[in-house]
Amino acid sequence: MQNRITTTSLYKMKKDGKKITALTAYDYPFASMVDAAGIDIILVGDSLGMVVQGKENTLPVTMEEILYHTSMVSRACSYSMVVGDMPFMSYHLSLEKAIENAGRFLKEAGASAVKLEGGADVCDVISAISKASIPVQAHIGLTPQSVHQMGGFKVQRDEQRLMEDAIKVQDAGAFSVVLEGIPSSIAAKITKALEIPTIGIGAGPDCDGQILVLHDMLGINTRTLPKFVKKYADLNIVAQQGLKQYADEVREGIFPSKDYEYK
Repeated sequence: MQNRITTTSLYKMKKDGKKITALTAYDYPFASMVDAAGIDIILVGDSLGMVVQGKENTLPVTMEEILYHTSMVSRACSYSMVVGDMPFMSYHLSLEKAIENAGRFLKEAGASAVKLEGGADVCDVISAISKASIPVQAHIGLTPQSVHQMGGFKVQRDEQRLMEDAIKVQDAGAFSVVLEGIPSSIAAKITKALEIPTIGIGAGPDCDGQILVLHDMLGINTRTLPKFVKKYADLNIVAQQGLKQYADEVREGIFPSKDYEYK
């Protein structure tokens, strides 16, 4: 049995040039599969608002909802590091409230760390939470909680600002940083400049690790996927085939047959 991944594990992986694997998960069954596959990080993302709840964006997700999902994921994991995604307005009102909400992920939901969006503008929050002995993963570039401010889900190309954000979140105490929607050339420079691991999503191959939304890469979602998503399976097709066969057999009296009866 491999030891559970920690922040120390991730630092060593970057130092040794070993790529970090990460995926999202939102419930016990899928988290069990992801953990068994040896994925290093499971992010319980506020993407659950779109992926699981069917909402237009991530903004409506509440603390109570994401704590509920994080607790399910944490119970499934013996290897993967579980990171809880701090939802919109859970770390914006005050440092005290941000620390309290971050602490709930560890205390109530069994996570090992939290993630929050933003660069230089949230460094005081990253520092405060980190000083409370709560590991923080930063997230810069395309930040979905800022979708209205950014005018949509757009690739971020301001190299100077992105580099400054990356260095500042590192200096504030973040143990890693997600780079989303960034040209690969810029992401490569950021990765080389930082001592902490970078986890890319739509940021090219030179990041220290990669993350995708589980439901996207397994083909569960039927919506149009971003350019950076590769589908590694198409569970929607497999599920539809099984569901249709079940419905047909029930309607035709084939199921349940004697093999599935109690005597």
